[in-house]
Amino acid sequence: MTTNLTHEMPQDQRFLVLFDFDETIISESSDDAVVRALPDQQLPDWLINSYREGHYNEHMQKVLAYMAERGVTKDSIQSAVETITPTPGLLVLLQFLQNHKQDFELAVVSDANMYFIKTWLERAGVSHLFRKIFTNPASFDASGRLVLLPFHSHSCKDCPDNMCKQVILRDYLAGRQKERGGMAFQRVFYIGDGANDICPTQALGPRDTAFPRRDFPMHRLLMEIQKSQPAQFKANMVPWASGEDIMDCLKKVLEER
Repeated sequence: MTTNLTHEMPQDQRFLVLFDFDETIISESSDDAVVRALPDQQLPDWLINSYREGHYNEHMQKVLAYMAERGVTKDSIQSAVETITPTPGLLVLLQFLQNHKQDFELAVVSDANMYFIKTWLERAGVSHLFRKIFTNPASFDASGRLVLLPFHSHSCKDCPDNMCKQVILRDYLAGRQKERGGMAFQRVFYIGDGANDICPTQALGPRDTAFPRRDFPMHRLLMEIQKSQPAQFKANMVPWASGEDIMDCLKKVLEER
């Protein structure tokens, strides 16, 4: 599922900034945060143990069904999502990007879901900054259960079966170039933290930058790739601990013109 959030964006932004959501924009996994809405604030072992590697979306469908069976309401889920804290400095970074919106186009690429992401971004007052959200569709059915679906199917062997972020990135860049009359973005910046943020960085070029969250899986894996398969990763790498670290780097990019 994708959603167009704004229609008044300038068409000629030079740079594209892509954000993961869980543990990148927000300080924890939204899926974990929502489990706290359960009466006993945790999942039973049988449900935790039913997870199969590469099928996380399917697992979350079961989790949300279980939560509905236990009487967790839409209001409780909304409240659990809205109270997640942002990652340190992230709102400062978004304010900076808002101040330079003529230069930066923003999008979210996340394996969370549309309900969690839109709910949080709207509560934080920043949803208007993002031109697109690429994530798994989720909506409440008539019985009040949050129903989750996979984003797409793909043939990438490295990614979960419901989402390959590199496919999303490549398609988006091609589509936007067409819409912009053949004009490509001068640079792409990819901000993430997890193992599923590695695949899209393989599509970045030497002028682009990957921002892995320091000491998180994306950072460790990129350092391994740089050592063992340097040809696979062409972009610059700037590890970050707070949104200000990313902002400092983007400020320098703006000063280069």
